[in-house]
Amino acid sequence: MEHVNCNVCGKVLKREHGILREDAFEAVKDWGYFSKKDLQRHSFTVCEECYDKWIRTFAIPPEITERSEAL
Repeated sequence: MEHVNCNVCGKVLKREHGILREDAFEAVKDWGYFSKKDLQRHSFTVCEECYDKWIRTFAIPPEITERSEAL
């Protein structure tokens, strides 16, 4: 796949050789028992702009640490 969409706004994020050419938040959740989503896998991508809007709604903000190099 050469592109992926932000699940929030629908923006197309370019991907080359399996690598996003602009950074985004990617999440995968395998739901276990004791949920209403037993044994389902949910995955989504959120562009940086939508991520910034999203985390402003959190009661407790995410922990942010600075790194000296990208992994």
